[in-house]
Amino acid sequence: MKNIVIIAHDVKKPEMVQFLNDRKDWIFGVNLIATGRTAEYVESQGIKVQHLSPGKSGGYIEITEMIKKKEVDIVVFLRDPLIKQGHHEDIQKLLEACNMYNIPLATNYASAELMILGQIKKEDYERRKSMDN
Repeated sequence: MKNIVIIAHDVKKPEMVQFLNDRKDWIFGVNLIATGRTAEYVESQGIKVQHLSPGKSGGYIEITEMIKKKEVDIVVFLRDPLIKQGHHEDIQKLLEACNMYNIPLATNYASAELMILGQIKKEDYERRKSMDN
């Protein structure tokens, strides 16, 4: 696992930091990529992240393009389902790109946790399989 995109709506930013802090051992050596305000918030909490533009200023579009170029392995997008933003169309395109390009996508804490646990199990299985060969 190399590139994980993390995005969190404002009310979900503390939850994202908690999620990442709870998995520090696993994310060590992983390239975290985030839209502007998520990146700023996460870094203010001591977690290194690559900055993209804010979502409303093209960050979602940047991520969608990275997905199309196969530069993203996982997307964790903690969304607030109660808000609808002016750039909602950009968000929809990002979510659709994950589906089209078969990129694992989690939109809440529980699905993100299961996705990461599944990835850890998959990596362990592949490591053991390669040792058997």
